[in-house]
Amino acid sequence: MLLIRFALGFSLFETLVLAGVLLWWSDRVAGGRLLATFLVGIAVWITGNELPNWWGPAAEPVALRLVSMAPFVSTFFFHFCVVFCRVPLGRVGVATAYGLGALASLCSLLGHPGHLTWSDSVGWIFVAGRLGWMASVAWIILGIAGVAVLLRGLALAKPPARQQIAAVTASCLWGLLCLSGYGLVLLQVPVFPVPLLLLPLYPVILVYGVLRWGVFVANAWAGRALVWTLLLAVGVGIVGLMPLLLPFESRWLSGVAVAAGCLALSGPVRRFVQRLIYPGGEASAADLQAWREALLPAETLAELGGVAGQLLSRRLGTPVEVVFDAEGAPTLPRLNCRRAPWRLQLDGWSAAPPGQRHLAELFASLVLEAAVRVEQAQQLAARERERQLQARLAELGALAATVAHDIRNPLNIISMAVATADSDTRREVAGQVDRIAHLTRDLLDYAKPWKLSTAEVDVTELVRRVTQRTPEAELGAGLQHPLPALLDARRVEQALTNLVENGRTAGGGAVHVDAERDADGLRLHVCDNGPGVPEAIRERLFEPFASRSPGGTGLGLAIVARVMSAHGGTAALTERPGWRTCFTLSFPHDPIQP
Repeated sequence: MLLIRFALGFSLFETLVLAGVLLWWSDRVAGGRLLATFLVGIAVWITGNELPNWWGPAAEPVALRLVSMAPFVSTFFFHFCVVFCRVPLGRVGVATAYGLGALASLCSLLGHPGHLTWSDSVGWIFVAGRLGWMASVAWIILGIAGVAVLLRGLALAKPPARQQIAAVTASCLWGLLCLSGYGLVLLQVPVFPVPLLLLPLYPVILVYGVLRWGVFVANAWAGRALVWTLLLAVGVGIVGLMPLLLPFESRWLSGVAVAAGCLALSGPVRRFVQRLIYPGGEASAADLQAWREALLPAETLAELGGVAGQLLSRRLGTPVEVVFDAEGAPTLPRLNCRRAPWRLQLDGWSAAPPGQRHLAELFASLVLEAAVRVEQAQQLAARERERQLQARLAELGALAATVAHDIRNPLNIISMAVATADSDTRREVAGQVDRIAHLTRDLLDYAKPWKLSTAEVDVTELVRRVTQRTPEAELGAGLQHPLPALLDARRVEQALTNLVENGRTAGGGAVHVDAERDADGLRLHVCDNGPGVPEAIRERLFEPFASRSPGGTGLGLAIVARVMSAHGGTAALTERPGWRTCFTLSFPHDPIQP
């Protein structure tokens, strides 16, 4: 009998605690407040059954009235099932259920629902009279109606709602099994009512089944609470077995046995809870090592995302994307790895079971580790390329300085030699000499070390100054207001001049210049309607001497690319509606805002 008292007392305490947990997280569960109210009603019902065993038969009037509330309590369960399964029952159906429960409880409260009788196995127990049986029929009808709603929702729902509804349905079956213990006593079956000892697990199964898909994943302490609940159940079981194992009663030995049993089973119980919370979410050390080795060869983030997506999709059996700094709604579940600092964002996983989400988080930790390695490798490679570039530029600069020095005297001699020639000859020779001098200046400028001198500049005014020399150039809407930015005005003007001159030459004078600014930075567009850039040179367009316009040196676009690189930006051949050729200068974000 002491074991029954402990099981029901613990069930009362546990039910009230779990009702509080549901109220705390009611915003995550449809009908959470209704379910919490139902749990409080169960606590009231347990109190009504246990009150005579605590205070004696004198508490019978109060106990009977508490037990009489059972039909009305069942209406909260039915209403929860309707809301939880999103069944379009309507207000009339719900009001009818509340009316039935309230009427049955009111009749029991105003009449005499039954009496107490003594049982050697459970102590004082409530035996229903005529009104009590009427109330029992009402709460049975409401319970069956709630289960019918759950079964309908189970047939129509999709994961994870289907798993939640299945868990609530299973808890109903478990509750029915527990109540069969009272049936054994009332029917005077000569066996110990063991099912009553299982009652503490009923609210745990009910609340856990509802919350596990949202709360247990995010709150590790909820898993620890389940571990302690199961260990308490183990302790209750050990206490129940002690009278069968010992010929005498010893509380000291029972306490030692409970402590030893809980200590021995704590590890297996924790592992069981881990598998229960995260089914299919386990990854062995061998799995982690195999994934780490598979991700190791990736040299770029795009390659890493492709390999990682294939690995995770194969493991989960469903398509998954692994992306970096992606925006917008996903079409597939994706691991979105974000930088500065590296962190994980799960997009489109709301319908995934906890195990798959847990496995995705484990896998993502390896992806983030590999992403840091790839990023560091790319930075090292970029520094090495910059070192090699500077070395080549130093060699080129020395060569250009020598050539410029050695060619200056021959050019002067040529100019003086044609001084007495006719005007056409002098004009032709002067043009060619100027072209050679221009090439020499560009070569020296490209090859020498640069040091930017940045200051706050109005980009709009800078573009207007450049386009003044090209009357045919037009400015877009983005250049109709000031655009302050931190940059080297002389170098940017040089780059813009090269692009505008190229566009004027290629497009017959018509050049369009526009700008746009957003959170990513500032972009300048220089477009024309010339013949376009041949496919053969697009990939090496910004290399020295890759392309040469009539009268050009072949270094204009290379200088443009170097100017943008020095600013931490890029120069690219892009496409804009209405123009055949468009070059875009992209400056990174700076602290100056319009």
